[in-house]
Amino acid sequence: MDMPNNSFKKALANETPAYGLWLSIPDTSVAEIAAGAGFDWLLIDHEHGNFELRDIFHHLQTMAAYPVAPIVRPVNDDPALLKRLLDSGVQTLLMPMIESAEQAESVVHATRYPPEGGRGLGTSMARAAHWNGIPGYIENSNEQICVIIQVETANAIEQIDDILKVDGVDGIFLGPSDLSASMGYPGNAGHPEVKKTLVESLSKIRAANKIAGLLCLDLELRDYYIDHGAQFIGVGVDTLLLAQSARQLASKCRNQEEDNNETNPASY
Repeated sequence: MDMPNNSFKKALANETPAYGLWLSIPDTSVAEIAAGAGFDWLLIDHEHGNFELRDIFHHLQTMAAYPVAPIVRPVNDDPALLKRLLDSGVQTLLMPMIESAEQAESVVHATRYPPEGGRGLGTSMARAAHWNGIPGYIENSNEQICVIIQVETANAIEQIDDILKVDGVDGIFLGPSDLSASMGYPGNAGHPEVKKTLVESLSKIRAANKIAGLLCLDLELRDYYIDHGAQFIGVGVDTLLLAQSARQLASKCRNQEEDNNETNPASY
């Protein structure tokens, strides 16, 4: 079996925007539906979603049958956790709440085999190595790992220049919601000052030849950020899509019932 190429890194090599969906429901049926929907990438959210490690493993197995790139956002940057995720087959990590270049350096170190890093060797038990079925896995794995640093606080924005200098950081993903809260505008990710900060950050990321992304559910804002350099964009969340569709359907049924009662008084 050949070494799997990181399709996410390959897709981001061009200038075409890559659209993705957040997954927070651990049922693999949701992963399969989303994997076949046509997105470029899917993010398994271990930070806020109700995922255990086994759920992530099963999501990766489910998604492997589809032409979609999996990304995992772990709950923290614990090297032991990152090691287990990588052994499960994760090639792209979105690292939340990174506040400094030192933190970013620690993440990169944890994701690389020696001598470049300190990732522990356990390939005989690793799905990533196809249980020692991939020749040269240890020698070639490092180049397929993609580390995306999530910058989502005002303090992290101040450190972004130093974070961008860290060798092994492939890109930065901006978090408008947490950023807006830390800037004093909680719940208002579209505030002019937040937008200005995001645009300035996108420019810095692209100038450093790193890939730039963010989560944006607003269509007009999404196009605005793409015009200012965003390359990969989270455009939806599985729970939100389900909740909105359910509410809209229930509301439509209630409205139709009210309309029918108004046009047919005898139904009272």
